[in-house]
Amino acid sequence: MNRIQKFFTKIKGLLVHRFFQVLLFIILGLFAYGLMFSNVKPEKVEVELFKPSEQTIRSTKTVEDTYKTEQEKEEISKQVADVYSLKKEYAKNKVDLISSIFDSAIEVNKETDPDKEHDDDGKENKKGTIKTDAQKVSILKEKLTDEVNKNIEESVFLALVQADEDELKIAKDSTITAVNNVMSSRIAASDVENAKKKVVEELGYMSINSDMKKASNSLARTAIIQNVFFDKDKTEEQRRKAVESVEPIRILQGQIIVEENQLVDRDVYRQLELAGFLNTESTIYPYIGLLLFIFLTFAAFYYFFYFSISKKDNKYNQLLIFSLVFILSMATMKTVSILADLKNSNLEYIFPGAMAAMLIKILLNDKLAVAMIILLGSYGTIIFNGDTPGNLDFSMGLYIIFGGLTAIIILSRPNFKSKVLVAGLLLSLINMAFVFSLIFIMDGHYTRMEYLYYAVAAIGSGVGSAVLTMGLLPFFEAGFGILSSIKLIELSNPNHPLLRKILIEAPGTYHHSVMVANLAESACEAIGSNGLLARVGSYYHDIGKTKRPHFFIENQMNVENPHDRLQPETSRDIIIAHAVDGGEMLRSHKFPKEIVDIAEQHHGTTLLKFFYHKAKKQDDATLESAYRYPGPRAIMKEVAVIGIADSVEAAVRSMQHPTPEKIEELVSFIIQDRIQDGQFDECDITMRELSIVKHSLCESLNGIFHSRIEYPEADKLGQKVKE
Repeated sequence: MNRIQKFFTKIKGLLVHRFFQVLLFIILGLFAYGLMFSNVKPEKVEVELFKPSEQTIRSTKTVEDTYKTEQEKEEISKQVADVYSLKKEYAKNKVDLISSIFDSAIEVNKETDPDKEHDDDGKENKKGTIKTDAQKVSILKEKLTDEVNKNIEESVFLALVQADEDELKIAKDSTITAVNNVMSSRIAASDVENAKKKVVEELGYMSINSDMKKASNSLARTAIIQNVFFDKDKTEEQRRKAVESVEPIRILQGQIIVEENQLVDRDVYRQLELAGFLNTESTIYPYIGLLLFIFLTFAAFYYFFYFSISKKDNKYNQLLIFSLVFILSMATMKTVSILADLKNSNLEYIFPGAMAAMLIKILLNDKLAVAMIILLGSYGTIIFNGDTPGNLDFSMGLYIIFGGLTAIIILSRPNFKSKVLVAGLLLSLINMAFVFSLIFIMDGHYTRMEYLYYAVAAIGSGVGSAVLTMGLLPFFEAGFGILSSIKLIELSNPNHPLLRKILIEAPGTYHHSVMVANLAESACEAIGSNGLLARVGSYYHDIGKTKRPHFFIENQMNVENPHDRLQPETSRDIIIAHAVDGGEMLRSHKFPKEIVDIAEQHHGTTLLKFFYHKAKKQDDATLESAYRYPGPRAIMKEVAVIGIADSVEAAVRSMQHPTPEKIEELVSFIIQDRIQDGQFDECDITMRELSIVKHSLCESLNGIFHSRIEYPEADKLGQKVKE
């Protein structure tokens, strides 16, 4: 593993240069392009007219079938009936004509009547001389137009001039009424004769002489004409609207154009031509599209890595891990897709897409885990595009993204980071529910065995993701020196040999370490730092005391303090050695660097005040630097908090009847003393965060400590803090 770690260290050294960063992204892009190249490559289809197809062919795009659309429009247009319009003015014109004829007949009779009539003013008025019927007919014709005269029979004129005024008025009213009634209804060309018969039937009830009745019938029949005519404009308008309502007939993307062994007739051949399968010219557009898509995604990720991650060493570490997980996931995805194509099944649902999200979540952070699963989901739509080249399987992309996001959410819950397998089992159930939701939405008709197959594939995806994550984590942890949550939880096991060593050989130190762990974890979580790292680091921070446990006060149970008989220099060396010894012991057991740093740095370069003042009394020339811990000072926030918690726990444990006020005063003193001593100069912890740490420690201590031994006076605070 050391060789692997050295190899990756060299790679990280190269990534310091912008050129190699860009080169890495180019390599990743080319790798992705190579895997997806075959999925966008247009498939060559060999079909012949009037011969069975050798394969099932699906359309790679949605295209309009213009021929069938035009056929549908023609059929719809033919189904639209001709529009006929009713000419209502025809009825009025015929009524007016009949009225005029009868009025003219009445006028003629008045003009040719020898009897006298009175005007409205009572004066006599002579109408002229007696005329013969022929003369009356002639006068009547003169009052009418030639066209009207031509259409009226001679017998009608004769009957009109022979009838008296009362008969004419009765005939007029009856004829007008009958004509108006019949002409008000729709009369087509084929209905004219029936309409004429109808008007004659209505006039059959007139109580006038037969000649006048015949004349009225003749006039009425003459007045009845066609009043419904073909309306070309309205007919064309109706047909235009009907044609516009026709939806274009399309060959949909993914639609089967021809089944395997199906005869390729002219219609199928035409559809294949429309879908572009008969085009012998090769196209480069799918390759350009894939290249552009990969460029856009990796350009976005390059921007994120370059501008969003501030710590350089962390940036290069994250970049390498992200790249390796991406390569591993893409290779797995391609392998699963090939197997699915060979077996002609939906094997792709077994793809452990959540593995990448789990690894990045545990090794790095949530943001990169979400970014990774979105990237894999988008590429999965291409790789798992099935038998249809160029088609995007969005359902598979959704499945990958949903599963990955679900895994991130599950692992974000408390107590789940170490339970990857349990998280995988829970993910399997959610995957199964999501798969069923997809196939139900798509309204697929499946057998019970097919449903069972989908369920098994979904469960396999979840469990496989968890198993692969657990199997790969140790390699990433060893290769990159990463301290994961799972590793920390393993180290926190009370059965760990070193923890058992502390418990057996230095029980007081063990109890002290547990108390410090509780304090440090709460304080670190309060400021947003790694509480789990603080807890586990606290367990081992005093592991060096196991070499000489009885020289430390917490392990001196009813025995004499050996420091009372030793020179200050000897006591100093023993006390200071526990930090150095602890670091060496942890290194020999191959502990993570972060835990080793906590053991070596939790005292920083603080002063052993008690022994310094004791030595000062013996020799005034004693140097203060000789009684300081060798350091280094805290670099991580977690180390700074553990150092404060370590001093605070020891100090409060020495107090008798501690009160909240005394505890707060003591915590403030210890934090202020470390600030003035420059112990946080190399750590990026802020004053605001130190205030939060103080508040958290006070809350925890008030609930833990009750009655303790009285602590020395304020001016002696710190002399026995860590002795």
